[in-house]
Amino acid sequence: MSLDHIRLSQAARDQLVRLKRHTGIEHWNVLCRWALCRSLAEPSLPAPAKIPADSNVEMSWRVFGGKHADLLLALVKQRCIDDGLGVDEDVLSQQFRLHLHRGIGYLANDRGIRSIGAMLNLGLRASEAASAPLKAR
Repeated sequence: MSLDHIRLSQAARDQLVRLKRHTGIEHWNVLCRWALCRSLAEPSLPAPAKIPADSNVEMSWRVFGGKHADLLLALVKQRCIDDGLGVDEDVLSQQFRLHLHRGIGYLANDRGIRSIGAMLNLGLRASEAASAPLKAR
């Protein structure tokens, strides 16, 4: 398994189609970046699952990450370290796919996300929550 090439499940593709319609975000990779970050922000491990690569949505790692590819890879690596999983290529690839698909599910099933503004608010709330302990100092 490798991070060089990413293919989504049909279920994730269908969820992304709904997200595209609700938010107006037209590029798969942008929605997928949001989804990855949404899942990484969750403290629990994603449930182990065999995720089929049965859709026609595929992209390279560089397309997925864009100018943030190195940062996103570092976030996945750090999460694997924090979770005590190690950082060999198979672990990184598996955890990336689990986080990506979990994040897509979270975003698609969030009834509050019905616009791009709602997506931005989601990011702002997460940012405020993360910096709250810093403000208390």
